[in-house]
Amino acid sequence: MNADSHEQRRALLNDIMLQFQLGNETLGTAIRRLRLEVTGFDQETFAGMCKMSTRALYQIEKDKGNPTLNTIDAILRKFGMRMGLTSAAKNTPSPTVGLAKPASKKTGRGANPRRKHAGQITGAGKPKVERSDSV
Repeated sequence: MNADSHEQRRALLNDIMLQFQLGNETLGTAIRRLRLEVTGFDQETFAGMCKMSTRALYQIEKDKGNPTLNTIDAILRKFGMRMGLTSAAKNTPSPTVGLAKPASKKTGRGANPRRKHAGQITGAGKPKVERSDSV
């Protein structure tokens, strides 16, 4: 590996780590970028290197599933990285405590705003019944 490609690889790794730390990328997106941009491997080949199934790698890259820390650590070690604790990014909003969500203006599921009462039949198609008061 020559000096230029080594520097390019280092810059790429730094960019992926930075984007993840800033919250611009999820863990799955960062792992996908590592696999594609650094190694160029397809999912099947890379999953075999990491001793995991292709489906498990797919789920990690799509931020689905529930991988163990050992699984994530095994993937990251292929790139000379490790799991660790960092401070939260400053540009990510913190969750607000005690504030209620704004009420949605949508009607409930299956609601028909034109009907006032359940079971009400509109005039169309309703047969007219004449009542006679005589016996």
